[in-house]
This record gives sequence, structure tokens and C-alpha cells, in this order.
Amino acid sequence: MALLFRSFFATSAMGHYFPNDAGVPTNGVQGFARHTMTAQSLFKPTHMAVCWDMGAHTFRNDLFDGYKANRPAPPEELVPQFDMARNVSELIGWKNYGERGMEADDLIGSLVKAWDGKATITIVTGDKDLLQLLRPGVEIALIKRGYSEYNIYTEDRFIEEYGITPLQYIDKKAFTGDASDGYPGVKGIGPKTALLLIKKYGSVEGVIEALGELTPRRRQLIEEGMDMLLLSKQLAEIHCDVDMTDNIEKMETPIYNQLRRELIEKEGYSMIVRQADSLFI
Repeated sequence: MALLFRSFFATSAMGHYFPNDAGVPTNGVQGFARHTMTAQSLFKPTHMAVCWDMGAHTFRNDLFDGYKANRPAPPEELVPQFDMARNVSELIGWKNYGERGMEADDLIGSLVKAWDGKATITIVTGDKDLLQLLRPGVEIALIKRGYSEYNIYTEDRFIEEYGITPLQYIDKKAFTGDASDGYPGVKGIGPKTALLLIKKYGSVEGVIEALGELTPRRRQLIEEGMDMLLLSKQLAEIHCDVDMTDNIEKMETPIYNQLRRELIEKEGYSMIVRQADSLFI
């Protein structure tokens, strides 16, 4: 979804929507597919999956009414491209996952849990929330710009850079909140203070147990924001318990052949065809 949005806004800002024969914009769809094809050619996976958000309402909205409530409605030119993007992903042959009430992050986390220790995994994303999934055998390729620049994180790099473990990243976000997701954390506790507290006390729960050791100001802020602190930790944590037990064969990287080329071309996705031709033929 992040690639779809990113591709849409990058081209629509210049007035480029690339409508198909029916007049429906395809700029987001084609950008998503081209970006994913480039990632496939760079990382050369033997198996891959594409995970989707399935509607705006998830279990996190049930926990907190304000979750992502500050996000504007998508532009009307983008709305039809949600289903189109998943359809073209299936045409290309990628394995697709989506579940009502869950976010794509939760599906990715569940895939990581299902294949932990059984496969070397690269997660391609623009979302730093997924850094909490880092562990041996898992790396995060954060999208930088264009189609081929990535900022690669391993567990060791994360620990060296942040001074905490990937799982403690959840505790950091519990304190700082997430403006883009619409939850505040503890007002008055910024990233530096959050990291100091987590490094010293280990977790949100550890900080709460040690409230008497904190400065009066920090103790006051946390006591006043206690409910939101605990709720923010629930919102920040990726849930990894979705049933993702498909056989690995279902995620085999597809072979781009003449039949797939014709199916994609028939739908009017000329840029995807040219991209695939240059990468895989």
C-alpha cells in the first residue's frame, strides 16, 4: 500500500495519471508493480509475498477511535487503483495476502514468525515500524528514493544505532507515539528521553515500576499519561499471530513468460510490460 500511495503522489503531482482505455488512472498501480519488479531483480528472492491492508478499519481502531483518524481520504483518482493493484499483482504471479481487521504489518510479522529460522527474509518497506521485526536471518530494506535505493537494516545495525533491541522499539513508540498514526504516546516525553528511559529500565513496564526513581517532572508526565502510554504500546506492537502456514511452494517467485506478458498487456499496463521486458527477458 505504501508503494501504491508513493507512486500515485509522485506522478499525480505532475498531472500524470496514465489512464487506461476506460479512462481509469493507473499511475499508482504501474508504479507499485514496477517498484516491486525492481526489488525482485535486486534482491533475487526464491520466494516472495505481497501483503495488503484490507480497508481502513482494523482492530486498532477498536482499541482507539483516533487511530489514523487524522489521515485524509484518498484522492478519487486513487480509489479504483486499490483493487487494480492487487489484481495486477496476481496477474504477475506474486503471492498476495490480506485479512480484514488486520494491517499489512501484522501479516508481514506473522510471515516472519512462521518462517523464523527456516528462511532468510528481506522485508521491503517504507515503514520504520517494521524495524521491531529484526532478528537473526531477517533484514529490513527501507525504501529511500526512486526504484532502487534502499537503507538496509540488520539486527546488529539497529542495536548499534539505537542502543536498544528491535523489540524495545515498541516501548520507544509507546512513549513517543506516532503522529502519522494519530496516537500521542506520553505528551512531553520525546525520543531522546524515551531512549534514555528504555536503556535504563528495559521496557514500559520497567519504567512504571521505577517511577519513584524518576525526576518529579518525568514522573508527573508519565502518571498523567499512563493510560495512553499502555494503549500506545498496544497500538505500536505488530501482532504476529495471523495464521500464515501456507506451504513455501505457494510463494515461489513467478517466472515472467509470454503468457503473463500478454495478460498484463491486455489490461493496458504498458509501462509494467516494458519494465518486465527489460528486467526478466
